[in-house]
Amino acid sequence: QVQLVESGGGLVQAGGSLRLSCAASGRTFGSYVMGWFRQAPGKEREFVAAITWNGGRTYYADSVKSRFTISRDNAKNTVYLQMNSLKPEDTAVYACAARNSPNILAVVTTGYDYWGQGTQVTVSS
Repeated sequence: QVQLVESGGGLVQAGGSLRLSCAASGRTFGSYVMGWFRQAPGKEREFVAAITWNGGRTYYADSVKSRFTISRDNAKNTVYLQMNSLKPEDTAVYACAARNSPNILAVVTTGYDYWGQGTQVTVSS
């Protein structure tokens, strides 16, 4: 079992920045791909970014590429999502997820095994 808890969400004006954190506990000695997803009201959950266990590869949705950066610190059992140049359309609940694979990235919900509860990000115009 792996437990994931997100933090760092909040209200920010368009053009602003936020950094989300996802702290893992439990069976953290495993090797996991980590991902971020988001879900806006009335919309399906959307892939945002993913990173391999060793941080060697990352992948981003086109909608956030060049604005968001995913990173991880395995010593702290934490993955981050730095969000810059935020837009109102970025408003959503952001959740982190762990995939039981060290290096095969996934962009679909079913590719992940553990999920956090999510943190709200609201971008005002």
